[in-house]
Amino acid sequence: MKVLANDGVSQSGIDALEKAGFEVQTTTVAQDQLVNYINENEINVLLVRSATKVRTDIIDNCSSLKIIGRGGVGMDNIDVAYAREKGLHVINTPAASSGSVAELVFAHLYGSVRFLHDANRNMPLEGDSKFKNLKKAYAGGTELRGKTLGVIGIGRIGQATAKIAIGVGMNVVAFDPFIEEVEIPLEFFDGQSLNFKIKTVSKEEVLKQADFFTLHVPAQKDYVIGKAEIGQMKDGAGLINAARGGVIDEVALVEALESGKLSFAGLDVFENEPSPAIKVLMNNKISLTPHIGAATGEAQDRIGQELADQIISILK
Repeated sequence: MKVLANDGVSQSGIDALEKAGFEVQTTTVAQDQLVNYINENEINVLLVRSATKVRTDIIDNCSSLKIIGRGGVGMDNIDVAYAREKGLHVINTPAASSGSVAELVFAHLYGSVRFLHDANRNMPLEGDSKFKNLKKAYAGGTELRGKTLGVIGIGRIGQATAKIAIGVGMNVVAFDPFIEEVEIPLEFFDGQSLNFKIKTVSKEEVLKQADFFTLHVPAQKDYVIGKAEIGQMKDGAGLINAARGGVIDEVALVEALESGKLSFAGLDVFENEPSPAIKVLMNNKISLTPHIGAATGEAQDRIGQELADQIISILK
């Protein structure tokens, strides 16, 4: 049995698969060459992250394929329903990267309320000549403790983010059309734990109440946050998106930042990946990362091991 990890896989995943008798290839094959490569090498399992797309051309023309695996949560780069109709197994790792994404959300939040993303741009340029000016410019920071975080989408990653928010003393309000209530366990270093129940409310209530927002929703046809939704937010609110590009109207976002309606945004994902809009990239009120939510060593180890376990279970 042969596995092609076209976007890479952790060594822990490779070790587990090889121990079970699989041959693992980590060659990165160009999208337009995938069909030929899979057929010539008789690949049985294709593993991808977000870069490689698995559409009908691959599904229809690669008879050796038995499993398509996504190292991560969202599977919008895979024609999942069609693949399953054709008898292929489609797997992903919904729980493995939740904590890593949640921590990145708070990296953006903490950095933004203290202007770190902008200070780190300007200190190397002007820190020696305009130190006092920069100190004054970045002096009006905000604490997260006591503020309200609006979580839009309270699935696994939303819950992991809510857990951190509760731990730092924030109030959490959440909207999710599919979930009425969640219980958030908070474990402490000494073995103690507490459970917090969060009942979801309407999207309008979240928009009205929260000081900061974080999105944890799948890709969809319409914007989740557009001009109308931003208009319902508090003046000076902040917005983080580490979910999917295209769920926020970036034109409306930039307008809101320029007008002062929003004080900052943090983006790990973009409407036009891998070529985000220049207006987004150059805006000094936006904290930017290049789609690295799950890119921690710990998360990649969990993803690799979880994929391996599922593959072995299906094929062995």
